[in-house]
Amino acid sequence: MRNTLNILIGGEAGQGLVTIGQLLSKSLVRSGYFIVVTQSYQSRIRGGHNSFTIRISTEEISALQESVDILVAMNYEAVRLHWDEILADGIIIADKDLDIKDDRFMKVPFTELAPDRFSNTVALGIAGAVMGLDKTIMEGTMESLLGKKKASLIQENRSALHKAFEWANTNLSSDHRLHGISESNQRLMMNGNEAIALGAVSTGLKFCSFYPMTPSTSIPLNLIAHAPETGLIVEQAEDEISAINMAIGASFAGAPSLVPTSGGGFALMVEGISLAAMTETPVLVVVSQRPGPATGLPTRTEQADLELVLHAGHGEFPRAIFCPGSVEDCFYLTGKALKLAEEYQSPVFLLTDQFLADSYRAIEPFDIETLSPVHIDTPKDTVSPPYKRYEITENGVSPRLIPGMSEHLVIADSDEHTESGHLTENLNIRQQMVKKRLTKGDGIKKEVIHPDIREGRKPNLLLVSWGSSKGAVLEAAAQMNSNGKDVATIHFSQVWPLMPDQFMDLFRSVPKVVCIESNANGQFARLIRRETGFKIHTSILRFDGLPLTPEYILSRLNEYNR
Repeated sequence: MRNTLNILIGGEAGQGLVTIGQLLSKSLVRSGYFIVVTQSYQSRIRGGHNSFTIRISTEEISALQESVDILVAMNYEAVRLHWDEILADGIIIADKDLDIKDDRFMKVPFTELAPDRFSNTVALGIAGAVMGLDKTIMEGTMESLLGKKKASLIQENRSALHKAFEWANTNLSSDHRLHGISESNQRLMMNGNEAIALGAVSTGLKFCSFYPMTPSTSIPLNLIAHAPETGLIVEQAEDEISAINMAIGASFAGAPSLVPTSGGGFALMVEGISLAAMTETPVLVVVSQRPGPATGLPTRTEQADLELVLHAGHGEFPRAIFCPGSVEDCFYLTGKALKLAEEYQSPVFLLTDQFLADSYRAIEPFDIETLSPVHIDTPKDTVSPPYKRYEITENGVSPRLIPGMSEHLVIADSDEHTESGHLTENLNIRQQMVKKRLTKGDGIKKEVIHPDIREGRKPNLLLVSWGSSKGAVLEAAAQMNSNGKDVATIHFSQVWPLMPDQFMDLFRSVPKVVCIESNANGQFARLIRRETGFKIHTSILRFDGLPLTPEYILSRLNEYNR
């Protein structure tokens, strides 16, 4: 009986890998297990090797595992590509006709159990039986997914699942059965993009404009699913320039707005970002990172757009950049970012990546009772005429009225302007307006999220992370601490503004500080040095398109310590 397993489903695009993976993942969550999912897929509709990996545990987990206990191979290529990852006591579930000479090969007669088009359901049943899952739970999960399909299709899938279970229980003996969960807490299965969409809706999002770009596209697709009951408008624009300008227009008219994109799309939005800053129009931009430059690896992961987002836009204006480290962070930080944009009337950014976007986790239901909706404007009865849209105030935030919602005239312009919103070439006013906009940054700094610090008595090593690398870093540190070391961690879920008072005492007190991030130049380590003068001692960098894992981090640390 196992407390943890890592199962990899591999094959070609079009073979139903995602269907198997999602059904198996949902069945595991419904059975009470914790999961961490990673999806690896190529940029094509059919063909090309894809994989869906599920790490399963009876205890809470937050990172991937590189070694494989169970390989479900839908073709021979999956065996060839993942051969070195399979553990010595692992197993291979594949069709009996594949030419695999290995004692770990479980020869499954796929075509005898069901027609070819139900081979993914057979694979699902075999995997479930091998792990000791409840067939009734798996059947219910499958039927909930196929609920809108015709009855005959549901019956054929049910039959294939039953035959697979029966065959596996009769012909296979496996030591890969999971320990049962006596009390199963009700958890949600959700990935990062789904959580971002829900976080935005729950805070009062009313408009989303986008141009499809992997890995951000499932954010608007999830928003579309909730649009009818929330009054949300989702608009697919003709390009990214239109998308950002639509959002600015909607926000000007009083609709809290979001624009999801990736690095290449965001590059086209930069002038629009400056427009939002000059007109002091709130907008939340979600940048879901993938490897570049240009098209790069469009379906892989990376953390290489930090400097792009930090410096995007011409001129100087305040901004905030959030970078969630978990699915829960995706939900709550999206709400905070949307509120911050509205409060300080400025563009705000949420920086995520392909790994977190597509990674399913088992999470506790969100505490929605404590949520409050975004506040979009100033009460009109507190504003005296003549209304000054850009009135210079102590905190830099001017009273904001929505056009057409009061007797006041609301004027906005992309050129430098007076307090009333009219164009000006007066250089003294120009200086006043720059200072006014920058003053808003002082308020943003007061709301910076404190980094998550976990330290022992007197650590001799500090691991620094930001964004999606959080789970891998925490597990790597936990493994080292269990072996008698004293390792501290610090994770930043907000990378701008940086507040040195929150972390510099820790940095100075630890003999060795290592920054771990998924890019080639150590962008966050460079940012820390620029803002504080502190030079990170060592960086562990990954930029091959794959997510960070505890094994990767520990192997690199061992190399440095030789």
